[in-house]
Amino acid sequence: MPESVVDTVTEVPVAVVGAGPAGLMLTHLLGRAGVEAVAVDLRTREEIGTTHRAGILEADAARDLVETGVSDRILREGHEHEGTELRFGGRPHRIDFRALVGASVWLYPQTEVFVDLANARARDGGTVHFGVRDTEVLDPGTEAPRVRFTAHDGTRHEIRARFVVGADGSRSMCRGLVPERQRTRYAAEYPFAWFGVMAQAPASAPELVYAHSAHGFALISRRTESVQRMYFQCDPAERVAAWSDERIWETLQARVAGEDGFRLTEGPILERTVLRFRSFVQEPMRWGSLLLAGDAAHTVPPTGARGLNLALHDVKVLAGVLLRALGTEGEAALADYQPQALRRIWRAQHFSSWMTRLLHTAPDASPFDLRRQLGELDGLVGTRAGRTYLAEQYTGWPTR
Repeated sequence: MPESVVDTVTEVPVAVVGAGPAGLMLTHLLGRAGVEAVAVDLRTREEIGTTHRAGILEADAARDLVETGVSDRILREGHEHEGTELRFGGRPHRIDFRALVGASVWLYPQTEVFVDLANARARDGGTVHFGVRDTEVLDPGTEAPRVRFTAHDGTRHEIRARFVVGADGSRSMCRGLVPERQRTRYAAEYPFAWFGVMAQAPASAPELVYAHSAHGFALISRRTESVQRMYFQCDPAERVAAWSDERIWETLQARVAGEDGFRLTEGPILERTVLRFRSFVQEPMRWGSLLLAGDAAHTVPPTGARGLNLALHDVKVLAGVLLRALGTEGEAALADYQPQALRRIWRAQHFSSWMTRLLHTAPDASPFDLRRQLGELDGLVGTRAGRTYLAEQYTGWPTR
């Protein structure tokens, strides 16, 4: 069948499908090196910028935002956390990242990372098409791939590139372009989800609180100085409409209660959502001229706060590889991308899965299982080696 007519044709070295933090950071890094890259996304800029997500950034990721000229707003509006608190058995246990491993993390929501990157691309004259539809990637296995899409005004466009990067999230279209016989998908489902809320109330704690109790898991964070972001373990089929403000606060208070008298500061619930999660990795991360990055290639449970950090690490590595591939080394340079990315991805998969199972209560857990879990937590916080392990994993690993 003949291909449909397009209104415009653009030729660039790199086309990126997906204009969330991963896609925009990649185009930003390439742009700084003088390589033009165009990004497209089905969502509008407003949709991406108003989809609230938590955000814990490793110090290296935060530093990259500042040092590559995206923005220094994280230093002014973000919150540096030098530790976190584990609550179990009715008692608090602080893990001091700074003292244990000389590192910290930054509380800076993913939506703010996106806003900074979108503003930086506009400032630098980068081309980003938001709110497109009918996106398709043609000839990804060749040396002349193309991306076609329909703009919000109904016009049809084609981007001709040397390489296409799929950074189109956990429901990626791009990863499905790798032939089934040539790909392997690793996945694990979890028998629980998070019930997430945002509440109009001052922060209840200066740092994140991870709580394990007989009533279930809870995570206490914050969105701003006056808005708290909190989660508690629930059934994946839980109905949001069944939860009143009173029931939500009763559940959260029960899960963080302890002999120290700790209580959450309550206020009106502004938002409710059920967040299902799973572990997923697709290999290979490259097929022909198509490369996958971020959630398009892998997802992790949110417990370990690794998702955004993994995506930013992917594109940091990928930017360097693409620059070499577009230079004198040619396509052979692409072979370095997957090994570097996967090493960190599987480390993060292990940590995220371990921390999830450490803190959550399985639906079929026996009394033995619960007591064994408390023993593991006690052993973790009871030795410097245990606390150091958690601190090292949580604050991330240097980019190599």
